[in-house]
Amino acid sequence: MTSPRRWTLRTENTGYTVRLSPDGPWAELDAWGPLGVEDGPSALDWSRRTHFITPADAAPAEYLPYGLRPFTGADLVASRPGEERGVWWDFEAVEEAEGSLRLAFADEVIGLRAVLCYSTVPGTDVILRWTELTCTGDRELRLERIDSAGVTVPVSGPARLTYLTGQWSQEFQHTQLDLPRGTFTMGSHQAVPGHAYAPWLAVQDGASEAAYGVALEWSGNWHMTAEAEPGGAVRVRAGRVPHEGAVFLAPGETLTTPRLACAFSPDGLDGLSRVWHRYERHLAGERFHRPRKVLYNSWEATGFDVDAAGQLELAKVAADIGAELFVVDDGWFPGRADDTGGLGDWYPDPAAFPQGFGRFVEEVRALGLDFGLWVEPEAVSPNSRLYAEHPEWVYRIDGRPARLVRNQLLLDLGRTDVQDFVIATLDRLLTEHAVSYLKWDMNRPPTERGRPGADHADHLDLDAQHVAGYLRVLDHLRAAHPHVTVEGCAGGGGRIEHATLARTDVVWPSDNTAPLDRLSIQYGFLHAHAPHVMSSWVTDAPGVFDPRPRSLAFRFVNAMCGVLGIGADLRAWTAEQRAEAARWIARYKDVRDVVHHADVRLLGTPADPTFGVQYDDPAAGRTVVAALSTGRLDGAPLVPGRPERLRLRGLDPRARYHDAESGSTYSGAHLLHYGLPFTWSADHDADLVVLTRQ
Repeated sequence: MTSPRRWTLRTENTGYTVRLSPDGPWAELDAWGPLGVEDGPSALDWSRRTHFITPADAAPAEYLPYGLRPFTGADLVASRPGEERGVWWDFEAVEEAEGSLRLAFADEVIGLRAVLCYSTVPGTDVILRWTELTCTGDRELRLERIDSAGVTVPVSGPARLTYLTGQWSQEFQHTQLDLPRGTFTMGSHQAVPGHAYAPWLAVQDGASEAAYGVALEWSGNWHMTAEAEPGGAVRVRAGRVPHEGAVFLAPGETLTTPRLACAFSPDGLDGLSRVWHRYERHLAGERFHRPRKVLYNSWEATGFDVDAAGQLELAKVAADIGAELFVVDDGWFPGRADDTGGLGDWYPDPAAFPQGFGRFVEEVRALGLDFGLWVEPEAVSPNSRLYAEHPEWVYRIDGRPARLVRNQLLLDLGRTDVQDFVIATLDRLLTEHAVSYLKWDMNRPPTERGRPGADHADHLDLDAQHVAGYLRVLDHLRAAHPHVTVEGCAGGGGRIEHATLARTDVVWPSDNTAPLDRLSIQYGFLHAHAPHVMSSWVTDAPGVFDPRPRSLAFRFVNAMCGVLGIGADLRAWTAEQRAEAARWIARYKDVRDVVHHADVRLLGTPADPTFGVQYDDPAAGRTVVAALSTGRLDGAPLVPGRPERLRLRGLDPRARYHDAESGSTYSGAHLLHYGLPFTWSADHDADLVVLTRQ
């Protein structure tokens, strides 16, 4: 239903209804949930009796400035320099089209126009929200807070928040808390989303299975704040955080906030994850249908000790076991014997490739392998030629020391000349050599974040400028080198959000590749992100946080839950290990279309003795189940002789499903009620089951 003061946006399965409040000049949420949820009294309606707060503070407002909403958290804080903060706007206009809505508000006194923007995403249950702020007066505006949107979720009791936490090598830890009252906040000031929190949040009513989710599309500083408000609602605010504390708008200038993706599923967190997966397939566009090749990366085997002979030895073994792509990681350029030098001088080291880098690449390709390179375009070593020629290109505060992190400095990618240098460098590498895969890494945040020689009267917005430069380079790569697969990495999972995912093919969730550690990381990752973007390797790495040993089969099945890669020193593997690896790689190639394209269901958690990931492709009639034993390998505390059972979900109970590997056939009802049987032992701690619907 659409009225002059009420509008409904519809996705495939959900409705989102906004109205102009009868209590003041703002928009507020009327209903959000399954289609038809707007037909009836709003669950967000309130008594309109307030004490010590204003009606705007109590309303389920979509976006309100400080001034109108003085007490319970404003989405926008603005002023003219030298004047008191506050915006008191009036509703100005509405623009409505199929799948989109724009609501404009204006404060003529301060000279500000704010447009609340909404857009549905075809083929998904995601609604995008953002805000456009324009300085309409003759004096500049100072914006201290510039959130993208406010999102209200009705609850009947304590809200259950689910979010992803961690640190370097322990990213994407699935974390929950109940918030009966009060404020929860998370974010990053590291110029990237960071390892501590992902810009993703799910909210559930403890009395309902339904799940609401938000994810911020921003590669820089950010925050996300959830406030349990009186009257049975949680309001989430999210947006970018200016490094300088404020952003200035000149007369006539418009600032557009990052997009906030909003999602709903009646099927809990598992259903919400599938909404996010479909959205990320939409972001990939045609690139989603390009197969993600099995890669071998040489870092774990050789570290910085890179030379043509050793790399070719690894490439030959990788080709023998079925790898399709060979990636030379850090150490291929001059001065890179360790992490103290070389960054910025992106030319192949002639000492490492005495017969020429071009010949080396062709020898790798002659093995039937595509070729890839690791780069860190934003980094520079103090002893590099680049730094000697352009010391002004790094972040630094005049008169202060430049701190080294990982023995390196960070280029100011907000500068156009730095962007042009990075683009020219990558163009040269990708055109002079047959490079079809690029791993973009970033291993340090900016610490002394200043621009030497800059005029501070120009009101620098360094965080936004760096993000814009980063995205400009990625957009260039996509346009100029569409055949190149781009992997995003920032010391592991430090920069994974929708702006990056829209421009890359895969991302690296963590530098930690230990089997049980990685299982926990991938469990959290798959709640927010799709398997076709999750690069995962089989390595020889021991556990960092969970040192329990696991078999080669476990490592392969775990890595096959996303985009399979191998990073172990294959030269040290026995003939039996290589043969087993070849069998797993062949099985992966047979099922990767299902893994990357199908609906995903997480079966239990890594804390359970048996954990699984289920991939369903109804059109092909195939279900793939990755099953992993996460408990003790001596069988305890299981009843002797009784196998573990992994209950599947989403199958047709009346259909029959055949497992060609074991020769077993099951009814859908049996798999849903009892589950697939697994007998684990020290020699058998993982399995991949492929079920064909008969």
